[in-house]
Amino acid sequence: MVKELKRKYRLDMLGLVETKRQLVTRFDVVKIWGNGCVGWEYVESVGASGGLLLMWDDGFFKMRNCYKSERWLCVEGVLPENNINCTFFLVYGAHTRGEKLAVWEELSYMAGLCPGTCCFFGDFNEIGQVEERGQSCSRIDRALVSLEWLEAFPETRLRGGPRGLSDHCPIIVEEKRLRDGARPFRSLDSWFTHEGFLRLAKEEWKGLGEIPFTDKLRALMAPLGRWHREIFGDMDKKILRFEEEIQKIDDMVGNGNYDGTVEARRKPLVTCCEKWYVRDMDKNTRHFHNLASARRRNNMIDSLLINGRMIRNQARIKLAIREFYKDLYHQERSPEVGFRDGLVERISEEDSIALEMLPSPEEVK
Repeated sequence: MVKELKRKYRLDMLGLVETKRQLVTRFDVVKIWGNGCVGWEYVESVGASGGLLLMWDDGFFKMRNCYKSERWLCVEGVLPENNINCTFFLVYGAHTRGEKLAVWEELSYMAGLCPGTCCFFGDFNEIGQVEERGQSCSRIDRALVSLEWLEAFPETRLRGGPRGLSDHCPIIVEEKRLRDGARPFRSLDSWFTHEGFLRLAKEEWKGLGEIPFTDKLRALMAPLGRWHREIFGDMDKKILRFEEEIQKIDDMVGNGNYDGTVEARRKPLVTCCEKWYVRDMDKNTRHFHNLASARRRNNMIDSLLINGRMIRNQARIKLAIREFYKDLYHQERSPEVGFRDGLVERISEEDSIALEMLPSPEEVK
């Protein structure tokens, strides 16, 4: 997903939520960012949950101070291009109401310490209105900016990136004045696993002769682009069609247009995407971990309506579910009825003898 965003957009700053990493090294950051001209800060995960990672281009932002909490990461500094003081907050909201209030109080306090141009972004686990909560997704990924930010960057726009197989979609904050410059050279990991890539690259590189290195890279983009379309073109088109259809379904759910067939339409599309990703794209074990995590999140019951009251405490939810099925499937004890209970009358001795007598030929006939 990160490589897809970097290929489509010029990323000056990138925040990742739920990294599930207790330690992030420079090697990890350079591998994600693509080059060594990167600054970063991170908040370690608690076991296998949580974790924040914020990265930025060294030429775009110069950090002066950094503040951290379990649920947010704040970097304060300056944008050298226009000498504007900026503060960025990467947020991963809590799940319970009490913890959410604590996070909002901390962010409010930090906003007071870092007044001026501020941008908050991440997964807030909050909705502004009830209508924003659909039956399969909610608008909990947000970017919030201060009035000072809008005064400094009036062309700011917010858009959603491709959701793909995740239950979240990337949020992209754009400012038109910050998007000038040459297009950087990009490559895909899947190229290096194809036997014809290195041969093509060597032949094209030798044919360019003695020209500056950057000019060689620029000239190499055209033949590599043609080669990619020839080798991977059909796969790209199929994946693109699947992802576009998934995005349309997600938009329908987000707008409240939901019925029983919507999720049934989405599941086979996701299955097809998984098949193509695994067959032809990078063999990345993290992809499978993300799929497993997504399934766990989709199957998780984070709230339950019990006797007309919405409950979000996990212990109470588990207890309520266990008691419900215990009452539903328990075996009722049948009453034992005996002759002495007075419910059945004792027959007479004459009737008893009559019942034991063999039937006469007339009765049989």
